[in-house]
Amino acid sequence: MDRFSSLGLMEPILRAIAAEKYETMTPIQARAIPPLLKKRDVLACAQTGTGKTAAFLLPIIDHLARNPAQGKRPIRALVLTPTRELAAQIGDNFEAYTRYLNLKHRVIFGGVNQKPQVAALRRGIDVLVATPGRLLDLHGQGFIAFGDIDFFVLDEADRMLDMGFIRDIRKVLALLPKKRQNLLFSATMPKSIVKLASSFLSDPVKVEVDPQSSTVERIIQQVMFVEKPNKKRLLRHLLEDSSFESAIVFTRTKHGANRVVKDLTKAGIEAAAIHGNKSQSARTRALAGFKKGEIRILAATDIASRGIDVDGISHVINYDLPNISESYVHRIGRTGRAGRDGMAIAFCDEGETDYLRDIEKLTGSHLTVVVDHEWHHPDAMPTRNSKANAKQIRNESRGSGPKPKRKDKAEVKESSKTRDENRPKRRRRRRKRSPVKPAS
Repeated sequence: MDRFSSLGLMEPILRAIAAEKYETMTPIQARAIPPLLKKRDVLACAQTGTGKTAAFLLPIIDHLARNPAQGKRPIRALVLTPTRELAAQIGDNFEAYTRYLNLKHRVIFGGVNQKPQVAALRRGIDVLVATPGRLLDLHGQGFIAFGDIDFFVLDEADRMLDMGFIRDIRKVLALLPKKRQNLLFSATMPKSIVKLASSFLSDPVKVEVDPQSSTVERIIQQVMFVEKPNKKRLLRHLLEDSSFESAIVFTRTKHGANRVVKDLTKAGIEAAAIHGNKSQSARTRALAGFKKGEIRILAATDIASRGIDVDGISHVINYDLPNISESYVHRIGRTGRAGRDGMAIAFCDEGETDYLRDIEKLTGSHLTVVVDHEWHHPDAMPTRNSKANAKQIRNESRGSGPKPKRKDKAEVKESSKTRDENRPKRRRRRRKRSPVKPAS
């Protein structure tokens, strides 16, 4: 049951995925595809790089191919994604899986001219892959109709909420026909996602392949403690090693990604940044150059990175530790793909010690500490029982010692009596009465 041929998919689909070198299903595919083929709603939790795109696209393609549209093609499937890169990646996968079928799709997102998108919509498409902003914009202009949609896919739902798309998601849900099949895929499953899912999924099949926030087993995870100003020196030192064939360097901010690229370029290392402030053409060029091997290092923020689907990434470097510990799992999932080994290295300065502790608590394991480098900074290392130590220090600073024994009522009464007896008695001052004037 772990082979695609056991699913009963149409022959052109099997031929297409064979051309992509797909033979055995991944766990998410093996558990999600069968209920989707049976028209069930699915709520799936799976990490990046587990094959979840094929898990939701293949059943949709099979249904559309078996039930071709008559006349002009209406939009029958909508895939909603948080980023432009992820939308483009899903579009590429759809094109690969439908190479022997007569199905049309279109990817739409903001930051580019809408005219080519509108032209494709007017000609008719079967599947629309979109980001929320441009989708609602073109719908408002009258170019998109939702009345014929049979499938709705919400991909990377957790990142959607992180980016503040909850209102746009609700607007889209209100526009869709009530009778449809729903699919929600998310890398994590916090309460906010469960609440969102319950608002539109109907008796869904729940699929959780890996434990929530578990890290990829084939990835070697290390941490290097370093002062913040020395991070750039440590990064340049590491990249002198030729084993760093292609690496993604994660920063917490867009400006941080730009600074990394500027510093590496000065050192003669090919690097490019990808984040929300970059134009779509610049992001596309950077990603294409990275895939081709023309650019060795890609500096990225968490949001932009969700669309990076590149095999063969040898290293992931957490230049800044994420303040949301779940993001660490998404980051390192970029390496160790396609059965290969990968390495994830985290830089930790004194201000990030708590972030490291949260990451290790979430993943249930300690990162291997590497100290044999010139910029090792022991003060950034978390101490054992640091929370208990911090509490003890706070108590000592307040002068708190052993709590005094509480007195019983008799002791309190006796103490009060003694205190009253020892208190000096006050003399009562008499008010001087003013003389009474005789009546005239």
